[in-house]
Amino acid sequence: MQDFTYCSPTAIFFGKDSEKYIGEQSRRLGKKVLLHYGGGSIKQSGLYDVVIEALKKENISVVELGGVKPNPRLSLVHEGIDLCRREGVEGVLAVGGGSAIDSAKAIAAGVPYDGDVWDFFSRKATAKKMLPVGVVLTLPAAGSEASPATVVTKEETNEKLGLVNEVFRPVFAVMNPERTYTLPPFQTACGAVDIMAHVMERYFTNEPDVAFSDRMCEALLKTIVEQAPRALENPEDYASRAEIMWAGTIAHNDLLGRGRIEDWSSHGIEHELSAFYDAAHGAGLAVIFPAWMKHVYKQNIQRFVQFSVRVWGVPYTANDEERIVLEGIRRMEQFFISIGLPVTLKGLGITDRNYRRMAEKASLSAPGVFCPLTVEDIERIYELAE
Repeated sequence: MQDFTYCSPTAIFFGKDSEKYIGEQSRRLGKKVLLHYGGGSIKQSGLYDVVIEALKKENISVVELGGVKPNPRLSLVHEGIDLCRREGVEGVLAVGGGSAIDSAKAIAAGVPYDGDVWDFFSRKATAKKMLPVGVVLTLPAAGSEASPATVVTKEETNEKLGLVNEVFRPVFAVMNPERTYTLPPFQTACGAVDIMAHVMERYFTNEPDVAFSDRMCEALLKTIVEQAPRALENPEDYASRAEIMWAGTIAHNDLLGRGRIEDWSSHGIEHELSAFYDAAHGAGLAVIFPAWMKHVYKQNIQRFVQFSVRVWGVPYTANDEERIVLEGIRRMEQFFISIGLPVTLKGLGITDRNYRRMAEKASLSAPGVFCPLTVEDIERIYELAE
């Protein structure tokens, strides 16, 4: 296990009555906040009115910017930065899922910065400060509500880049599982796979002596495998929704990766699907992760054996490691299919074989840590995902 430091300062307010904390916690953002959200779902559900009333009670002025889309766009981030500067906004309150939160983080980082906020994503500059960000979560998936990460897409160049910086951790997150009851099944399923992917990017490591965090990762993965079908069968099953929502936060607040060397190549490879084809991130991960596993498992076959046996219940038989691994991958694919997601690029509607161009771009953000990946390796992973 590697040495590490760890601090997760985000205050979590979780449960059926958690929305009562929105107003008092938003005081920590300032006297004037940007309310940032996606489409009309928060208005249809009544959550918008709850948030506005909570802010009014605390005499907090509100500036609104909706329109966040999946794979949040840099153009809206620029619009938000200009709006915040013009209106003298002191903090940002994101209401929604990972896209709204990531967009809010980028806006909050861009306001005090003299250059273009894209400089942070292209690694030309490092964010030193930002406006405080608060979250009212409606979609468990990205884990951005307590993570130091954000992802934004630059439409003009088809670039979707992630950024990790401790200043990006939100000040607080309000999390009511009841707010996820109305999620479409596809979004619920994509969220479940996104959560699993955040764990697997940490689980597949060559770092020895990480047994404790291995077990934590396996417990979280098994929880999603158990609870996602229940939530899909009964969308108002509070227990299942609560388990998934809390798992989503723990999957990506960096707790599970401490002492380990993480990978993140599958995310980088999938980001090209989102950037070029606007694929839903969770659905793209359901396609890419099995293909990545098939390509790299021989790098550390014992880790894949452990994954297959402990998470997917494949019986262990001595001297039969490859069969065990491939069966574990098969069972994972079958799980993804069972919750309504594709496991092939064709299932995503991608048939033009733009693999070389995507592989060249992905190689810049996904060089492979668990197993080093060349452009040719990444191209092969896309081929395995056909």
